[in-house]
Amino acid sequence: MEHLSREVRLVSRPNGASTHSNFEIAEVELQPLGSGEVRVRNTWMSVDPYMRGRMRDYESYLPPLQIGKALEGAAVGEVVESNDPGFATGDTVLSMLGWRDVFNAPAAALRKPEVEVSSPEMYLGVCGSTGHTAYIGLADVIKLQPGQIIFISGAAGAVGSIACQIAKLMGATVIASAGGAEKRAYLKQLGVEKIIDYKKTENLSQALAELAPSGIDAYFDNVGGDHLDAALASAKTFARFALCGMISGYDKTVSGPSNLLMAIEKRLLLQGFFVLDHLSRRGEFIEKMNRWIRNGDVRYRETVEVGIERAPAAFLKLFSGENVGKMLVKLA
Repeated sequence: MEHLSREVRLVSRPNGASTHSNFEIAEVELQPLGSGEVRVRNTWMSVDPYMRGRMRDYESYLPPLQIGKALEGAAVGEVVESNDPGFATGDTVLSMLGWRDVFNAPAAALRKPEVEVSSPEMYLGVCGSTGHTAYIGLADVIKLQPGQIIFISGAAGAVGSIACQIAKLMGATVIASAGGAEKRAYLKQLGVEKIIDYKKTENLSQALAELAPSGIDAYFDNVGGDHLDAALASAKTFARFALCGMISGYDKTVSGPSNLLMAIEKRLLLQGFFVLDHLSRRGEFIEKMNRWIRNGDVRYRETVEVGIERAPAAFLKLFSGENVGKMLVKLA
């Protein structure tokens, strides 16, 4: 039985952009299991932009990460020992206790998947919170209708690439924003025809207006900043915005659109949302996504780093735009 584990700890809070110096890899000795506890070996862990917000020292919808403690994030693993009747050796389990190889946890901190998928890492990406977020933003927040025009920023990323495909399945015209030739090519493979390369565009608002001369009905925001400015400028009256993430502002102390007055003038709905508020529909979503994948309606890509020591580098790559699709770390 394993008695040692490695974990990634936060050793200092980033001031501006995160760096490798904010993290350390530590080795810890595992204590014997107590009553009702389970030992899990993580096999895959998710790396997500929202974690940058948790590195700040203030309460939000999730508590801040603590200095000197292991980071926390979504992970899928395998039970290696159990002192709880609800879990058996070999069970696949999901938790928010990623960023470590092996760990002991109370049974209440773990859950078994509601619906089977073909590969366990899918629980962290296309069939996990990533895909579920894309679906909820389009179906529940925007309430996207056939024939509408939607602008999706960060479109080659984890959530954005799934949102593009679901929006097309819902009968919408998709305008996508991404940076670089590789990401543009990936979006074209997914059937997206209208793409803005923001790295080659001096005026994003003008570029969006040219692709949507009659305006946009909806905006799925993963970026914020100048992308949100452009969406506000091109929005039709009563357009709906799903505010999922604003990665352009996560390393800054102040972030906001310069033309928010248009939200009043155009009677826009700008709604922030978290997938945590929609967990009751998780099983339903996974069954629907499994069907889309089997039918070839949805495809997905993953950027994978191998080994827990690569987790900080994987996280930093999110903010330099080096991932296509979902960023994952393979642990075993």
